[in-house]
Amino acid sequence: MSVRVLHVINGLSVGGAEMMLYKLLSTMDRARFQPVVVCLTGQGPLRQRIADLDVPVHCVGLCLGGAAPAAVWRFLRLARHVTADVIQGWQYHGGLAARLAQLLLPRRVPVLWNIRHSVADLADEPRLMAAAVRLGARGSRTAERIIYAAQTSALQHEALGYRAEARVVVPNGFDTERFAPSEEARRRLRAELGLASSTLLIGKIARYHRMKDHAGFLRAASLLLASHPDVHFVLAGDHMDRGNAELARLLAAPTLAARVHLLGRRDDVPRLVAGLDVLTSAAAYGEAFPNVLGEAMACGVPCVATDVGDSALIVGEVGRVVPPRQPAALAGAWASLVELGPAGRASLGELARRRIVECYGLAAVVDRYEALYDEVARRPLAQVA
Repeated sequence: MSVRVLHVINGLSVGGAEMMLYKLLSTMDRARFQPVVVCLTGQGPLRQRIADLDVPVHCVGLCLGGAAPAAVWRFLRLARHVTADVIQGWQYHGGLAARLAQLLLPRRVPVLWNIRHSVADLADEPRLMAAAVRLGARGSRTAERIIYAAQTSALQHEALGYRAEARVVVPNGFDTERFAPSEEARRRLRAELGLASSTLLIGKIARYHRMKDHAGFLRAASLLLASHPDVHFVLAGDHMDRGNAELARLLAAPTLAARVHLLGRRDDVPRLVAGLDVLTSAAAYGEAFPNVLGEAMACGVPCVATDVGDSALIVGEVGRVVPPRQPAALAGAWASLVELGPAGRASLGELARRRIVECYGLAAVVDRYEALYDEVARRPLAQVA
């Protein structure tokens, strides 16, 4: 008999947790598992992509204010109707909703929490996020397993009261056929930007958010351009366009304006990443396991990352790791890769791809999720905490 898994997630935008859910749903054995997705708030661009996998997707429209009670009722009715064998809550809001369903459903259903955020200091978090993290510590006590994307994240959350006995670390996995080196991607990206084929491109692919530290990235870009004026930069993701007034102010310097290309949200991320010379994850805080690092490394693109979450572990010895919020260190790491030259970067990129293939292949990661679902669904209910 197949295992029915109810996935509860806050939204379906193109973020790290959402993309990992999509990759899991697109790869798992549908003869053994029947997934259903409940989106608590807005639908997001991934809703149709998940529906195209023949996975039922329900959005309950939960928001702050008067609509909340009706949305909670819709969620509980859906949870009753699905009759899941396992409920998996993604991130804090999804985990808390899964716990609510566990409390109110007529039969006991094991809950898995999936946490994909790192918390070095709660003071860095917005007030509502910090409150959700603290509340999650209490709610997590009845989770059958807490799945972390990063070892660092697990230790940080356990220090805040999350149940250590429930810990499982399952890293993100990557489709190394979809994300692969491509000279054609390199040529097409430079043609799109109107640049010479030899132009060196450093990229950052991330939505505009304080935790992503685009301001620090651009300060580092100014420092690098003082010694390497021919380098260009690519920024892509939600709100990475001229309509973002705050970003426009950061780009007011003429040197930056001429060297930084804003591409907005893109649906061709594999081609975009493969077209870069260097990929950067410059988060100030919050990242646990940045998907974009693994995607770039799978494409044979060397990476520079700030030491947040498990970024240093992912990059290993085949890239550069610098402290967060230190633009001079970031610029220095870029300069070292620029000065390696094309052959040196290509050699480093080959090692980076090999690391992803050997350590973070998608099939092996999905196998671990499937084993967890089997384990908790088949366990006698009396043993569920």
